[in-house]
Amino acid sequence: MREDETGRSRPERGKRVEADELLVLVAGGDQKAFEELYGLVSGPVFGLVRRVVRDPAQSEEVAQEVLLELWRSAARYDPGRGSALSWVLTLAHRRAVDRVRSARAAGERELRVARRSNGPAFDQVAEEVEAGLEREWVRRCLDRLTALQRQSVTLAYYDGYTYREVAERLSLPLGTVKTRMRDGLTRLRDCLGGVA
Repeated sequence: MREDETGRSRPERGKRVEADELLVLVAGGDQKAFEELYGLVSGPVFGLVRRVVRDPAQSEEVAQEVLLELWRSAARYDPGRGSALSWVLTLAHRRAVDRVRSARAAGERELRVARRSNGPAFDQVAEEVEAGLEREWVRRCLDRLTALQRQSVTLAYYDGYTYREVAERLSLPLGTVKTRMRDGLTRLRDCLGGVA
């Protein structure tokens, strides 16, 4: 039993009737009535929102938005058009659907942007340009070597042959190949020093 404004005891009201009466009081700015209404509708609101939105964290956020909207817009409730609980659940459903549509639209926007920008990233382009410039510089420096130095360095460093295999392929003594390679690498180092 609860007491009314006159101090008389009255029996507990049914949930639906109680929600209707509480919402009318909330429309008048009654904070105590809002606390009671919150206790009655927060569970059903969250349940409905959770079924639509599915994500628990997002559902909590949307349910809080609905209950805040309930406080702000209680004056728009028309008891002649239906129960308070139906009105509150309609607010909750609309807000939940809006959240799902917003999330879907954001995902589609991100997908469109990703499709439009499927070119290589800036860093990748810069790296490719830099690598191309370095290859060109190495090619120019190799051109400054003697034919035997260039041949020896290319076989050893680009084709992966050992000094002994380079000597065999060029039909030269191993000592001669080692000397040519050392001289060629020294000239390459000096030439490439200008790159840095």
